[in-house]
Amino acid sequence: MRTLTAVIYPAPRSKWLVAYNPETGTTTQGRTHQEALRNLKEATELYLSEFPEKAKSAGRAVMTTFEVAAHA
Repeated sequence: MRTLTAVIYPAPRSKWLVAYNPETGTTTQGRTHQEALRNLKEATELYLSEFPEKAKSAGRAVMTTFEVAAHA
């Protein structure tokens, strides 16, 4: 078992949520957080089973914040 990162955010102009795993690049969607996370887990497991060498090289993502100038 491995612990990976899930980034879940609202899709623009949609009621769907986007789920993204930065370690592998897998991306999917769902109507709820639970559905999006379940779909991301499935997509990531399929990706890693198809490309097992990626499982070994996928590093741990570092999440941080940064500021930019706001332009009105």
